[in-house]
Amino acid sequence: MAPFLWGEKIGAMKYELFKNKHCFISGATGGLGRHLATKMSQSGCDLFLTSKHFSKLEALTNELRSVCGSRSRIFYEQADLNSVQDIDAVIKAAKEKLSTIDILINCAGVFVVKPLFDSDLDDFETSLNVNLRAAFTFSKAFAVDMVKNKWGRIINIGSSSACEGHRNSSLYCASKHAVLGLSRALHDELKDHNIRVICVLPSAMKTKMGKLIKNQDYDTFLKPEEVADYIVYISSFDAEMITEEVRLNRIVTR
Repeated sequence: MAPFLWGEKIGAMKYELFKNKHCFISGATGGLGRHLATKMSQSGCDLFLTSKHFSKLEALTNELRSVCGSRSRIFYEQADLNSVQDIDAVIKAAKEKLSTIDILINCAGVFVVKPLFDSDLDDFETSLNVNLRAAFTFSKAFAVDMVKNKWGRIINIGSSSACEGHRNSSLYCASKHAVLGLSRALHDELKDHNIRVICVLPSAMKTKMGKLIKNQDYDTFLKPEEVADYIVYISSFDAEMITEEVRLNRIVTR
């Protein structure tokens, strides 16, 4: 008989919570998004995935289907979240395929790295549109059925930059501060309907976006697969306790 591993048993029991739930993930083909998609699919969630890259969505979906088999249904739609029309279209597609969304993970983001005097209004609008407006619009669209069903999760991927300010990234910092504020407000507004709004604020990760960060040691950055593990874990609690927001920091900073 295999040894009883308490931590693994408890984890497995908690993730049963997600079985047959419907999960929408934006930024699904990014460094963190693809790991979140994998974890949620392994937990038995039906998925609707979106990102800007059709070929990457197709490849990820095929990969998940080969690994997870029939444990979850997976749909996808390409969308540029800088476009209101694309956002509306992907919301419509998700509702057509899955009817309702139980778990929303706002993972899409852009990282504009420019000094103040090199930044322009296009940079400003893109940063706010993708990082904030999309999260707001998806939350508004999908929370309606969460309220009806008296159950839901809205998980907003923020950044440690929501709590700090860094040179050459004023627009990114501003947008992530706004995501944290949005999350706090939505938590207070939706908690009475048994909808948990969680804002996760990771420091730099070993992703394509992370490579844009200069003058820091990439080897010290967080592993996105570990961040995904942590997000799924804290989202699995379903009694009185909630983690409203959490910072995930590097143990060593160089």
